[in-house]
Amino acid sequence: MIEERFDAIVVGAGMAGNAAALTLARKGLKVLQLERGEYSGSKNVQGAILYSDMLEKLVPDFREDAPLERHLVEQRFWMMDDNSHTGLHYRSDEFNEERPNRYTIIRAQFDKWFSKKVQEAGAVVLCETTVLELLQDAYGKVIGVRTDRKNGQVGADVVVLAEGVSGLLGTRAGLRKTPDKSNVALAVKEMHFLPQETLEARFNLRGDEGAVIEAVGTISQGMTGMGFIYTNKESISLGIGCLVADFEKTGQTPYGLLEKFKQHPSVAALIAGSEVKEYAAHLIPEGGFKAIPQLYGDGWVVVGDAAQLNNAIHREGSNLAMTSGRIAAEAIFQIKSRRDPMTKENLALYKKMLDESFVMKDLKKYRDMPDLLHIQAQNFFLTYPQLVSKAMTNFLRVDGTPKREKEKTTFRSFLAARSLTGLVGDAFRLARAWR
Repeated sequence: MIEERFDAIVVGAGMAGNAAALTLARKGLKVLQLERGEYSGSKNVQGAILYSDMLEKLVPDFREDAPLERHLVEQRFWMMDDNSHTGLHYRSDEFNEERPNRYTIIRAQFDKWFSKKVQEAGAVVLCETTVLELLQDAYGKVIGVRTDRKNGQVGADVVVLAEGVSGLLGTRAGLRKTPDKSNVALAVKEMHFLPQETLEARFNLRGDEGAVIEAVGTISQGMTGMGFIYTNKESISLGIGCLVADFEKTGQTPYGLLEKFKQHPSVAALIAGSEVKEYAAHLIPEGGFKAIPQLYGDGWVVVGDAAQLNNAIHREGSNLAMTSGRIAAEAIFQIKSRRDPMTKENLALYKKMLDESFVMKDLKKYRDMPDLLHIQAQNFFLTYPQLVSKAMTNFLRVDGTPKREKEKTTFRSFLAARSLTGLVGDAFRLARAWR
């Protein structure tokens, strides 16, 4: 193991870890980044959405060589029952701009590219290295890490924990609690490969245009969850995720939900004839603002998924991860520039800077939404999608029944499934949480 001491050690080479390591290295600090995988992204086959604004702050010219799949011109939201979906569909040619705002990416490829930028900036990146524990002095200050390598102890002024939502370093050291099962989702995903021309025809795309479908409803069997379909160049990332607590409570299985989602008539037509080459599972923080742990302490900060920085309501994660990693690095650099120690008091600057960013402002705005969706899961993910489907079928079917009678039947269906007071109450709570 390397015997020299570092200004900072970054544990993890995902979005947050790479953003932190890159920023620190470019500011001239001596940085060591540790990743347990064979290479950055080797354990991540996740298809994802990349938000260009956050990456441009780190790599302004990323479009020149980053492994991007498609830029997104279309967003669809589906509310599904077992046989149908009711949708909201937005598409704009304005998204065919010179510098697109959103892209689909394949994380295994993208993270490897991102890590190369970190190395080019001067950071020392060691892969296939598992960090076993944080080293602490007699007063509890973090002073480095111990790895699984021979003579694997290495010291640093500060450690950046970018280990993901399931990381154990912080919890083992008593710095933060293990995330509650009701604040973490388990998502499973498959990669479905199709000829490029077939994929573009099915989604009405041209060139590098892309589309995203996000779906809720009976596909999650009354649990708090969501399905997703992302278009890549020659593949479709398709998956579904629900809260871990709900899986435990109901006995449902992630792969069982995924199979039902794939067999839904609205989905099956999109992936017909595809070849499945990859299957993966991934934990996602879903607790929002109220689930955020202590973000800093003596000699350490935590960023990205490990800090529960995920906006589940707007399905944003990578942008929050990159932003938190960059801000943590900027705070560390400011403290280092003043030649101040990496104490809890000084590292509070990270939290202050994060509070002033869109990250905390957005999470705080929707702080009550995760609780509402979890408590009212049966209504929002089962009852209401079924009622909407019945209402649409009744509205569109022409069978000689007077429209007035159809309206009465639809209204009675809603009242039978949920009292008027309950419907109004749910609508009020949803509006208040969204305010």
